[in-house]
Amino acid sequence: MQFFYKARAKSGEIITGTMEASDQFALARELRSHGNIPISVSGGKGNNLNMDALFQQFFGRVGIQEQITFTKNLSGMLKAGLALSRALSVLKKQTKNVKFFNILTGLDTEIDAGGTLSSGLSKYPNTFSRLFISMIRAGEESGNLAGALSEIGSNLEKSHNITKKVRGALIYPGVILTAMVLIGILMFAFVVPTLAKTFENTGATLPASTRFIIFLGDFLSKHLILALLSLVVFVLGLIWVFRAKFLAKYIDFIVLRLPVIKNMSKELNTARTARTISSLLTSGVPITRSIEITQDVVQNTYYKKVLAQAIVEIEKGAPFSEVFVENSDLYPVMMSEMVQVGEETGKLSEMLLQIAVFYEESVEAKTKNLSTIIEPVLMMIIGIVVGFFAVSMLSPMYKAMENVK
Repeated sequence: MQFFYKARAKSGEIITGTMEASDQFALARELRSHGNIPISVSGGKGNNLNMDALFQQFFGRVGIQEQITFTKNLSGMLKAGLALSRALSVLKKQTKNVKFFNILTGLDTEIDAGGTLSSGLSKYPNTFSRLFISMIRAGEESGNLAGALSEIGSNLEKSHNITKKVRGALIYPGVILTAMVLIGILMFAFVVPTLAKTFENTGATLPASTRFIIFLGDFLSKHLILALLSLVVFVLGLIWVFRAKFLAKYIDFIVLRLPVIKNMSKELNTARTARTISSLLTSGVPITRSIEITQDVVQNTYYKKVLAQAIVEIEKGAPFSEVFVENSDLYPVMMSEMVQVGEETGKLSEMLLQIAVFYEESVEAKTKNLSTIIEPVLMMIIGIVVGFFAVSMLSPMYKAMENVK
C-alpha cells in the first residue's frame, strides 16, 4: 500500500511525500530509521489516498471512552516501568482511530524533542480539556505522572457514566414523542382524508373538533413534504437554541426551575464542582487555579458565576465555604458545611470527594426514578391524544349510522 506522510526532518524542516509500506506503523519505523520524525500518516491503495483515513484525520474525533482507555493504559505502562516515549509507541499500535494516531505521533514527537506530555497535549485543545492538561502538568511537576493519569481516567469515567445515564433517561421520552409526531402526521395525511370523504357523503353536521382534524388532515395531505421539512427545521431550531451561547443564560434559568429536572441539575453541578476541585487539589494545583478550571467543567452559566465569585472572595482572604453559604439556592447546604469542615481540618479535597460521591449516587438514583415517572406520564399523553382523535372521528360516524337506520 502507498501512504501519504508528513514528517519533520533532522534539519527541522517539514517534509511530505508518499511511500510504499505494509502498514502505517511500518512506514513510521522507516521514517525514523532515516532520522525523520513522523507527524501524520494516512494512505490507501495505488496512487489514491484512503478517503476514509483522510476523513477521520480532518473530521474525526477522539471520544471520551478513547481518552479513558488512553489514560488508564498509559498510567499502567508507566507504573510498569516503561519510558513515556515507548508507552506512546505501544498505544499508537493499538489505536484504530486515525486522528488519535496522529495526536499520539505528535505527542511522541514532542517528547523526543525534549518537551513534556502536558506541553504536547496543550497543542490539541479541541481534544483535551484544560482540566486534563492541568492535572497532567501537576503530575509531572510532582513526579507522579502515572498517578495523575490514573486519577484523570477515573474522573473521566465517572463523569461519562453519569452523563450517559442522564441522557439515557431523557432519550426514551424523546424517541416516544418523535414517533408519536411522525405517526400523527402520517395518519392525518393518509387516514383522515379518507374518513372526511365518508362524512361528506353522509351530509352529517360535524362537531368543531372533527372539522379541525379534517382541516389539519387536508392541509397535511396536500403539503406532506412541507410538514416533514418543518418538523426537521423545528428540531434543528431547538438544538440551535440549546447550543446558542447568547441564550444559555435563559435556558439555564428555565432548567433550574423545571420540576424534577431542577433538583437533578443542582446535584449534578454540585457533584461536578466537588469532584473536579478535589482532583485538582489532590494533584497539587492551587485552589484559585482549580476553581478557574472547574468553570469549564460546569455547564450552567449561574454556576460559572458562583465559581468566578469564589475566586474573587478567596483572593480577598475569605474562606471558600462562604461563597456556597451565599448561594444556597444553587448549592445544597451540605456543600457549604462539608467545605467548611474541610477548611478547618485541612482535608478539603477529601471532603469534596465525599460530596461528589454522595451527589453522583443521588443523581444515578434519580435517573432511574425519572424513567419510572416519565413512562406513565407519556402513556397519559398518548391516551389523551388518541382519545381525542377517536371521539372526534368516531362520534360523527355513529350519528351517521343512526340516521341511516
